[in-house]
Amino acid sequence: MSKSYHGVKDGQLAECPNSPNCVSTQTEKSDKQMQPLPFTGDLAETRRRLKQILNDMDRTSIEMETDTYIHAIVTTKLLRFKDDIEFYLDEQEGLVHFRSASRVGYSDLGVNRKRMENISELYQRRNEEEKA
Repeated sequence: MSKSYHGVKDGQLAECPNSPNCVSTQTEKSDKQMQPLPFTGDLAETRRRLKQILNDMDRTSIEMETDTYIHAIVTTKLLRFKDDIEFYLDEQEGLVHFRSASRVGYSDLGVNRKRMENISELYQRRNEEEKA
């Protein structure tokens, strides 16, 4: 496996490591795989909604942003570990790919998956509320 990176290379976020502390919409590893999110409107609207959710989250800061990429860091409550969340907004496919991974340790006790399930739920709920 190549060294992990942040960002998008050739339309791909970094692959998850073999440890169980990562989830991604672009991995082939079934135990780490999640479904991408559909765009809600255009690129700018989709990015705005993601940023709004991240800004509302405790102990979360957006570290880097481009038109099609967002990198945020979440600091865990008890032990103050830092986890990375990345979003790749694939305008051609109309999909938001994401990756959430712990920087240290082996197991995360499912924290990254739960976090991304929660973000996905908030994203879909806010889309439905704005449509109503």
